Amino acid sequence: MDSPLRWEKIKEVFEAAIARPPAERDRFLRQACGDDSSMRVEIESLLSAHDESSDMSHHPWTGQPIDPPQEQKSIGPYRLIKKLGEGGMGQVWLAEQTAPLHRQVALKLIRAGMYDDALLHRFQSERQSLALMDHPAIAKVFDAGATPDGQPYFVMEFVPGEPITDYCDRKKLGIRERLELFIKACEGVQHAHQKAVIHRDLKPANILVVEVDGKPMPRIIDFGLAKAATPLGAGESLFTQAGAFVGTPGYMSPEQADPGMQDVDTRSDVYSLGVVLYVLLTGFPPFDTKGWNKQPLHEALRQLREQEPLSPSTKVAMEKESSGAVAEMRGTEPRQLASQLHGDLDWITMKALEKERGRRYGTPSELAADITRYLHQEPVLARPASAGYRVRKYIRRHRVAVAVAAALVILLAGFASVQAVQLRRITRERDRANRITDFMMGMFKVSDPSEARGNTITAREILDKASNDIDPGLAKDPELQAQMMYVMGKVYESLGLYATAQSLFERTVDTRRKALGLENAETLRAQAELGAVLRLEGHHAEARKLEQDTLDVSRRVLGPENAVTLAAMSGLGLALDDEAHYADAEKIDREVLEIRRRILGSDDLETLKSMNSLVVVEVHENRYGDAEKLDRQVIEMRRRVLGPDHPDTVAAMNNLAVILFREGHTADAEKLDRQIIDIKRRVLGPEHPDTLATMQNLANVLYNEGRFSEAEKLNREILEIRRRVLGPEHPSTFATIHGLAATLEKEGQLAEAEKLDREVLDIKRRVLGPEHPDTVSSMANLSVVLEAEGHDADAEKLDREVLEIRRRTRGPEDEDTLVTMNNLVFDIERQGRYAEADKLARETLSIEQRVLGQEHSATLATTSTLALVLAHEHQFVEADKLARETLQIRRRTLGPDHPDTAASLYRLAEIAALQGKRDEAISFLREAVDHGLPLSDLEDAMRSPELKSLRGDPRFESILALAKERSIQKPG
Repeated sequence: MDSPLRWEKIKEVFEAAIARPPAERDRFLRQACGDDSSMRVEIESLLSAHDESSDMSHHPWTGQPIDPPQEQKSIGPYRLIKKLGEGGMGQVWLAEQTAPLHRQVALKLIRAGMYDDALLHRFQSERQSLALMDHPAIAKVFDAGATPDGQPYFVMEFVPGEPITDYCDRKKLGIRERLELFIKACEGVQHAHQKAVIHRDLKPANILVVEVDGKPMPRIIDFGLAKAATPLGAGESLFTQAGAFVGTPGYMSPEQADPGMQDVDTRSDVYSLGVVLYVLLTGFPPFDTKGWNKQPLHEALRQLREQEPLSPSTKVAMEKESSGAVAEMRGTEPRQLASQLHGDLDWITMKALEKERGRRYGTPSELAADITRYLHQEPVLARPASAGYRVRKYIRRHRVAVAVAAALVILLAGFASVQAVQLRRITRERDRANRITDFMMGMFKVSDPSEARGNTITAREILDKASNDIDPGLAKDPELQAQMMYVMGKVYESLGLYATAQSLFERTVDTRRKALGLENAETLRAQAELGAVLRLEGHHAEARKLEQDTLDVSRRVLGPENAVTLAAMSGLGLALDDEAHYADAEKIDREVLEIRRRILGSDDLETLKSMNSLVVVEVHENRYGDAEKLDRQVIEMRRRVLGPDHPDTVAAMNNLAVILFREGHTADAEKLDRQIIDIKRRVLGPEHPDTLATMQNLANVLYNEGRFSEAEKLNREILEIRRRVLGPEHPSTFATIHGLAATLEKEGQLAEAEKLDREVLDIKRRVLGPEHPDTVSSMANLSVVLEAEGHDADAEKLDREVLEIRRRTRGPEDEDTLVTMNNLVFDIERQGRYAEADKLARETLSIEQRVLGQEHSATLATTSTLALVLAHEHQFVEADKLARETLQIRRRTLGPDHPDTAASLYRLAEIAALQGKRDEAISFLREAVDHGLPLSDLEDAMRSPELKSLRGDPRFESILALAKERSIQKPG
């Protein structure tokens, strides 16, 4: 009984037993050895020898070493670190390559003494297979060779990843994210097939996932069972012996499990991919492979070839005890998961798992293409098997029963049922298609042809008609109705018609809540979109509440990293920013940005949206340097991905113009604003809210440059449109009124400016409440006008009210609180109460220096005000010292031509004039004008008590004339 065949059998069973857990080996040996007790004793002896040494230092029947000896821990330039795994062919080691590169690699080594011709050939096949391929989803081969003892090895990329199913579960990826990752794996397998290589052992453990630049990327490893699909050259072929059992039970194709099948082809890998897809979708394998261990091998393989798996949706619905945890890992709940899998995903998966390979997808790329169609909401090619095919399958499984008439009746009844179900589905889909067709055709109908101007109908008219017809036209299909309302709402939103968009989104939410439930992903998506429109309309508190409610449900139901959850988080951040909760908004924006960068990558559009939101918050927090740096990155990426005229690109440019303006680069800001307005007028239209927003920015720049007549004209144009399009109580309308009032104040039209500011303040108090940040800002604006009118006591009273509210709501050390304290100092100084102004200014300055820093703009403003107060108190040395320090800091940090730098020169002129130093005062004024002091400030000087001594001086009049001339020469 010492024949070669017997030893081959012993080796085969021994290798299979090693691969099994020790607890299962006894049962396996009883089945594999049968009545051959001597064979079982022999194998048990080998197993015992194996177990006595975890490293299995010598082979049981050859006596040769299996692992590298202790002294041989390096093979050429590769230092072996630890064993990563062991299989029937050999071992995989983590190794460190020392030359010519330093890197970690995976080194695969055939067991010494076990590389007979078949194993050597298979090892050579794997090495050759990997060498043929170059694809990001396939582990790369770096080197190959043999040890001094002739033991073959090859070196490949070390993949520190985890199986694709484990990665998806740990990250709690939704179905879409899992499918997108699976498509990449299909592309890698397709590449192997194009190189004439079939893997034949595809399973999650051989599809590892690593993160590259924050994005998951599959890496296919272990081509140890690979087979060449075509010959490699003359007389050379990569083959696997016919009838050999290779692969992993549960993942191998039926033809691999058939000993009589010799022509395994690429469709075998498609089947294995189908099993991986099944597990990714459901969390369960299509077959209970644990039960196979209790059966003879031939019986388990027979079941694999003949047993039909349940569809994914049915599997999830039946596994009630485990489906909750499975659904949670996919960001949903069991009922919704089953519903999501039902239909197209069932069809796609079951087509990949067809027993008859002719009915499977022919290639991995075909499987990937059908999944892509599903993701793009396009019709998929997979379809339920025809009734004729079901009949043939039934007859093959029940050959005897087909002779019985009763079985024939059951078969015909089943056939009729299948046809009835199919007919109902076809009818339902046909009716839905007809409803869509009728609705779309109705959009282009005009009830009265005379209403069409010259046989033309505008897109807006078509859209308006569709929104009116959506209720009667699609009333029988609420889900389709909700989807159409959602799409049209997005269109209206993009057109800046927020009120109509809000109405459509509200109806979408209501319909989806009734049809799909409160926790459905599509319902939550519509709620997040409704929150965004409410925010754009200025309903900040309502928007924040809706976004918070949506976020709470989405986190619980869909998971913290689901796209809908992130959209709700982003919306909440924007709402908090609108309400001036900048620290909270920044925290949320950074969290969303980190997640999107990790999951989607840095160039994804959603990631860029998060970067843009963070830019806005940083601007509001006066961190202009950080904001400018980040915004320029956003502009560059959006130009590259979307193009220079895309609205998102232009929005980032708009942010940059604001930043440049805040930094004092008014000429650059004006140039960029005009460029943006030209693009927005052409792309969005002259009355789009985004176009008007940039026009408002330009008006602010003109105001800052002292070009008040131009600023007034532009503000009046914007105000007329905003009142008509957005309404008189929209926040954007308020902003324009404030801009116009400030301009009128500078032009000396104080009565109209006060009237406008009081109009806005009354509306905000009524709509937003008396202590809303926007209301308080309007109170501060009104105090400026009252001060200019000489109503210093009224201005003081209003500033004290503002200060009390801001101290209570924002805190005593908030920047806006401190700015109000400085304004109050100026009110008191104007009334000649210098000692009181001195005390409050020093208190304010002490807090600002500690909280904001010595060189913060608010700190410097208070320092400048204190210098003026000290001059009035005749403390000229200290006053002059503080004013010069302020000038020096502003020149260094802002530049010589910044308006604040010119204001410092103006303040020195005031102090010099109070000391009677007319020549020095004139000199400072001339330098201030040379560095951009607005004409309005010089005109204020005509009324300034500090500069009254200069009135009538010809030099002062010449400076005033020069400022007027330069103002006129500025480009319009």
